[in-house]
Amino acid sequence: MAAPPPRVGLTTYRETAAWGVWYEPADLLPVSYTAGIAAAGGVPMLLPPGPADAEVIESVLEGIDGLLLTGGADIAPTRYGADRDPSTGPERADRDGWELTLARAAEERGMPVLGVCRGMQVLAVAHGGELVQHLPDLVGSDAHCPVVGVHGRHDVKVAPGSRLAGIVGDRLEVATYHHQAVAAVAGPLVATGWADDGTLEAVERDDGAWTVGVQWHPEVVGGEPLFAAFVEACREWAAA
Repeated sequence: MAAPPPRVGLTTYRETAAWGVWYEPADLLPVSYTAGIAAAGGVPMLLPPGPADAEVIESVLEGIDGLLLTGGADIAPTRYGADRDPSTGPERADRDGWELTLARAAEERGMPVLGVCRGMQVLAVAHGGELVQHLPDLVGSDAHCPVVGVHGRHDVKVAPGSRLAGIVGDRLEVATYHHQAVAAVAGPLVATGWADDGTLEAVERDDGAWTVGVQWHPEVVGGEPLFAAFVEACREWAAA
């Protein structure tokens, strides 16, 4: 009998949303994320923000074979020891504590982890890294978030020989929508992708563990190879 498809936990947004006659707080996620995981052969399971409690986190991780940290709001600067820049969004303690704890616990287990946009920043902060709070102040343009509510496009060069290069190649065009970025990585994370303006666009662990973070949005366009590699890693981890 064939092994069941791997279960992939995806963190969710918590926002006020409208549907039908309702307008109220909701835990939600763009369908492009779950569709990407399902198309790659995984079973998507949504993980709304919860208490950063060790027993709760362990219970969650027992039920999944891989963790996808999704995009969304800015991480509170206090999480990486910085003062708040006026451009940084309001604190979202519900997501920050939950996702940072999830990421650390998943990696301790050796579980495959993929971080997308904010998710890459969560990985960086979880390992002691720092963020740029407003990228246009550093690169001098809005190229990474050119139009409100519309994903932009730019190229990313990927470090040859990296895990990511083996999945997507040494250069690719990506969908972008972010005003913050990872300034510095720490721990086992290494930089593996950059925009032409020098912005850090990808990280991964250099110790063999399947942990990859990308600053772009593979769920929007061109993400099939990355989702396929991630789901396959989840399948192998579950089997082991």
